[in-house]
Amino acid sequence: MQGNLSTASVCKVLDIPRSTWYRYVKKDSMLEETEKPNRKHFRGLSEEEKEKILNTMNSKIYRDRSPEEIHADLLDKGIYLCSVRTMYRLLQENKQNVRRYQRRTQNNPAPQLLTTKPNTLWSWDITKLLGPAKWSYFYLYTIIDVYSRFVVGWMVSFRENSQHAV
Repeated sequence: MQGNLSTASVCKVLDIPRSTWYRYVKKDSMLEETEKPNRKHFRGLSEEEKEKILNTMNSKIYRDRSPEEIHADLLDKGIYLCSVRTMYRLLQENKQNVRRYQRRTQNNPAPQLLTTKPNTLWSWDITKLLGPAKWSYFYLYTIIDVYSRFVVGWMVSFRENSQHAV
């Protein structure tokens, strides 16, 4: 064979797709690029600035908040450290990119209504009941004893009213 052959004709003779050929050519050129020294951008954050941002995000006030909340709160105080995206990048670099609210400790127990004998604590409820015609309803007001769970009082009304609830 004489002369220059095109990539398409070489790939046809070798029975390989052109995409494979270009992938291998790209790998060779990438090897040369990786040998170049890694230079920092002149606008990039210094290590001290990164440390300051991480310390701020991990402080007691902000450790449970998302980067958006931290950024907004700092802006309200007139402080600009970096963009929200940069905060996410720093969290990812330091393997702290978990959901920050999951680390919150919940020490607030659910409120409980406790009673030791009947008729000392009552609860009430309004239930909407279907009427005889379409779009008509009745409202069932009930008063329930929390200890025994028995219905102490009830009333049926044609409309829901705050005076009936009292």
